[in-house]
Amino acid sequence: MRAMLLVNPKATTTNSRTRDVLIRALGAAVELTVEETGYRGHAATLAATARVKGYDVVAVLGGDGTINETVNGLLNPIDDGTTAPASAGRGAAAGRPSLIVIPGGSANVFARGLGLPNDPVEATGAVLEALREGRHRTVGLGQARWSGESRYFTFCAGMGYDAEVIRAVEGLRGAGRKATPTRYVTTALRHYLLTDKRHPAMTLTGPGIPKADGVFMAIITNTSPWTYVGPRPVRPTPWASFETGLDLLGLQRMGPLALVPLIRHILTESEALPSGRHLVQLHDEQEFTLTASRPVAFELDGDYLGERESVTFRSIPDALRVLV
Repeated sequence: MRAMLLVNPKATTTNSRTRDVLIRALGAAVELTVEETGYRGHAATLAATARVKGYDVVAVLGGDGTINETVNGLLNPIDDGTTAPASAGRGAAAGRPSLIVIPGGSANVFARGLGLPNDPVEATGAVLEALREGRHRTVGLGQARWSGESRYFTFCAGMGYDAEVIRAVEGLRGAGRKATPTRYVTTALRHYLLTDKRHPAMTLTGPGIPKADGVFMAIITNTSPWTYVGPRPVRPTPWASFETGLDLLGLQRMGPLALVPLIRHILTESEALPSGRHLVQLHDEQEFTLTASRPVAFELDGDYLGERESVTFRSIPDALRVLV
């Protein structure tokens, strides 16, 4: 079995010694090629190359951002004008390399959503067991489309306040600070004081979906939990799963009286949906669109992608095979 391992050398929770141990362990089980990512988008290029060259498996040692790039490389064509687009959807996953995920980031939401240990060494042990037994899982993905562009996401997307927080944290990371759970929480609290709580920008529409106006913030999920605060899962859409369509939680009020009970609920309740007339909720939907009266912040899998005025979200069933 031929495998390409993509290593993010700047991954938050690994060091060179740990990476060497993991590489030796995987190299003993498969015919392994190791590539280090060097810049934004590099993982997507490497994964697309692995697909074209007929690798059986692409493994990733990194965080959710590196995994997102890799998934998009596996499903999208190389932008050189010589290859046909990779198909997505039911049955298409068998025609491309399987994915191995080894968590190396700060949150590792996708890996933990698959049931993998959050420790990279323990996760490697679980992956090697899956390799020996030929055990895999086929999962659905989300896809976001805007202005002629599209991108897949593995666990979440967001427009509004949560994307603004991610933008702020990425700015801090660019200044050399680590993206820890404490930094996300403190940044969210600080940013909340600056957020416009009176003029919502977004409207939700979709086939068979009642129109919802006045949305301040929208969380779109492909699984649950949405994220983690340290070891604690955060579940705004507890019914979301890799085997169903997309879920959404939208907020039509941003005041403390609306937010405090919601935050308490999503941190403590595991299966019950949040309740409130100020909430917009969708479950197991195939497609919907968020349109904004002004550009709003936009993120996929915790990666800030700028400001957008209209994004359509689609569920792509059975899109990816994962050894897990």
